[in-house]
Amino acid sequence: MHYQDERTTGCRISDAWTYRGLKTVILENELVRISVLADKGADIYSFVHKPTDTDFMWRTPWGVRDQRLSVPPTGDPSSVWLDYYEGGWQTVVPHGGYSDNAYGAEFGIHGDVSLIPWDTEVIADTPEKVSVRFSAKSVRMPINVSKTLSLVSGSPTLQIEESVTNEGEENLDIVWLEHIAIGPPVLSDKTRLFVPESRVLSHPESIDPNSKLEPNYEGDWPNVNAKNGSVLDFTRIPPKEDRSLDMAYMTGMSKGWYALLNEETNIGWAVSYPVETFKYLWYWRNFGGGYGYPWYGRCYNAGLEPCTSFGNGGIKQAQENGTALNIDASETISVSISAGPFTGAGTVSCVDKNGNVTFE
Repeated sequence: MHYQDERTTGCRISDAWTYRGLKTVILENELVRISVLADKGADIYSFVHKPTDTDFMWRTPWGVRDQRLSVPPTGDPSSVWLDYYEGGWQTVVPHGGYSDNAYGAEFGIHGDVSLIPWDTEVIADTPEKVSVRFSAKSVRMPINVSKTLSLVSGSPTLQIEESVTNEGEENLDIVWLEHIAIGPPVLSDKTRLFVPESRVLSHPESIDPNSKLEPNYEGDWPNVNAKNGSVLDFTRIPPKEDRSLDMAYMTGMSKGWYALLNEETNIGWAVSYPVETFKYLWYWRNFGGGYGYPWYGRCYNAGLEPCTSFGNGGIKQAQENGTALNIDASETISVSISAGPFTGAGTVSCVDKNGNVTFE
């Protein structure tokens, strides 16, 4: 937009940026600055809390790559996605999880909408509020996805209104995942994880030689059995020296939210989401234990990812275990999500739908 108001105070937005060749939209106000890669999945690449200069989004060591400037060396459906995975926050739909086939289509890991460009439309641009709508269509299923990101003056919380529409003429099963990866500095062995009362499920089998969780475990939050006979407290984040890589899932929550709080800096990250749609909170625990492609022992991050379904095997697995999200022909399913930083000390007892954090 050639004639956007170039303010220096209050809420600001611009879709006139590029980063490493990719169209990028930047939203900001007095407290936060958010960078969205419109040309790559409308991924939230950066989410900075200005007063503390803290970016909550984890970055992969290889970072952002312009898909137009390279050719994948193989056609492996998992490697193609990982080659271009820069970290941050992806909207993953209609297929969340490992590569598989569904409805006669081959899906790579986490489907396709997080790899394609999204249309953008700035719909509010005032000092009091900015909003931008992103929209895209899956290549391999008749799924249209739209999300509107909004900031208001004086608030650190990003509000997201997101919808998924089945444009086909048959009912479909899908998996819808908000793939959010958090890294240092907020993530450290001084960080605590808070979620509502829930059940914890470990992955049915070990996902890596360095997995520490007892496979197919189920129990009450926050304790989880380890393979060596010990009990892990999931409220505590291990250091990178833990050298573990695991998948777990929280479910059965009466409300959908989580909060990470670094007790050394008193800086935290909180997300609120509708548990009626996202019945599972995936917990990707990549604490220095991923060796070989693509991590090579370099990575320290936590993926805390609201999802409709259990297990990271994709649509077919979700159909088999009865957790796929069914969306009728011509139906639209909409959700509201809030996310952002907070500061404080103590035990987090709630994050409301507006992103407000309550301490006990």
